[in-house]
Amino acid sequence: MTEIEAAPPFIKLEQFLKFANIAETGGMAKMMILDGIVEVNGEICTMRGKKLYNDDVVAVNFDEGTEEYICKIKE
Repeated sequence: MTEIEAAPPFIKLEQFLKFANIAETGGMAKMMILDGIVEVNGEICTMRGKKLYNDDVVAVNFDEGTEEYICKIKE
């Protein structure tokens, strides 16, 4: 599991995917979310604007396997 630091008070899911270099572009992040391969705290999330807070877990279900990331908000 990889920790990704973000600025307070939250970061949106689409921005998180780009910031963490999980998606190369905003369009790619959008498609990943809409395709249903992104989970937030164990539930599939199709909301691009979902707000992530400290210790939220984002899992991306790639063909090769699932990768998990923890959102760490800087205090």
